[in-house]
Amino acid sequence: MNGRTLWLLGAGLLCMAGTVAAVETQGLPGTNPNPVQLRRPPVTPLSAMAQLGQKIFFDASLSSSGALSCASCHSPDHAYGPPNDGPVMLGGPAQSRQGTRAVPGLTYLERQPNFSIGPEKDEDDNVVDFAQLAALGQQAPRAKKVATGTAASAVNIVPQGGLFWDGRADTLQDQAIFPLLDPNEMDGGSIEIVVQKLRQASYAPRFAELFGAQVFDNTRLLVAEAMFAVARYQVEEPSFHPYTSKFDYWLEGKVRLNESELRGLQLFNDPDKANCGGCHTSQPTRDGLPPLFTDHQYEALGAPRNAALAGNRDPDHFDLGVCGPYRTDIAEQTQYCGMFLTPTLRNTATRRVFFHNGVFNSLEQVLDFYNFRDTNPEKVFPRGADGTVRKYDDLPEKYHGNVDVSDPPFERHLGDTPAMTAQDEADIIAFLKTLTDGYQPER
Repeated sequence: MNGRTLWLLGAGLLCMAGTVAAVETQGLPGTNPNPVQLRRPPVTPLSAMAQLGQKIFFDASLSSSGALSCASCHSPDHAYGPPNDGPVMLGGPAQSRQGTRAVPGLTYLERQPNFSIGPEKDEDDNVVDFAQLAALGQQAPRAKKVATGTAASAVNIVPQGGLFWDGRADTLQDQAIFPLLDPNEMDGGSIEIVVQKLRQASYAPRFAELFGAQVFDNTRLLVAEAMFAVARYQVEEPSFHPYTSKFDYWLEGKVRLNESELRGLQLFNDPDKANCGGCHTSQPTRDGLPPLFTDHQYEALGAPRNAALAGNRDPDHFDLGVCGPYRTDIAEQTQYCGMFLTPTLRNTATRRVFFHNGVFNSLEQVLDFYNFRDTNPEKVFPRGADGTVRKYDDLPEKYHGNVDVSDPPFERHLGDTPAMTAQDEADIIAFLKTLTDGYQPER
């Protein structure tokens, strides 16, 4: 591939991704011919509240084992994701209890919308409950999700937004309390036990300075303020949203992508190939915010069951995502059973477990799943005792109709040619590695 071909490929990729051209330049091979100016969060000293949150985030004494902090599962050295390759993390008093789902990363949550069915509503919009929205969603047409037309699918009336794999928390403050009290995670025991530990913590005087000494007399207020401090730390600490990947700098015209990375970007956004960009949107916003590589929507993909999870030893146990068991408010909306939040792909190459149940341990396995799920299911699903392929084996059969079979590449059928070649998959992985933060562009 010569320099002019690389330049033309880069130009085509920018058109495909929908990036607004800011500067016309001939550039060098692999350089973005239409660079943009990205708008990153300002970097300022941490407030007193965020500094308190930082101490709480790293405080292992709040756990029953005395060895597990927020940072133990959300490691700063691993893009605030899990530090090992286990499908889930271990917690509890002896750090021997399995968590129930793979640990999601905590980066790039500052722009996460609240949970809703359909796009997040403005304050002036009429508020309707989830049941009404779900009914409306069943009647409304659903746009196919393709990388070249994400604006159409962005308004689909489907679950979207929220935190955790099932969106059951809307704020970072609410999110922080769940693992603190979960008996399989930090196992704090009860609000009262957590409060007693906060009162005795080395940073306890900070509470009095920020909220007054009377805060220690109000159990729920103390915990609420502690979790709010953790949230402020996540919002203010730059390492939670640095936007310093090679791709960010490529968007700005500061670095070049190699041939494999460029091909991977094209395949990522090609509806006839991987079509990753249909859900993991890759274009900056019109006002220059960097892409988050998620549309915040929920999908039922029918991933294989993970036999390594203790809960799955019970053949009648199923994690239904939005439908439960950990979220209960929309369990009756069974058309959403099996749906889980689409995560950001930023820093995905630093992870060693993928999907909500941690069933995959490499990006190669993930891409094989997307590639062969429908054309060659025997490559990704187990066989039953009778030798038949057990497709969608981690979802009750009555919910198999919820699995996405319309968005590319899932519109293919048994025996069809898979969407991607082995080289295609390798190139996409090369591109995904450009989404890892901490890249140092040459000056």
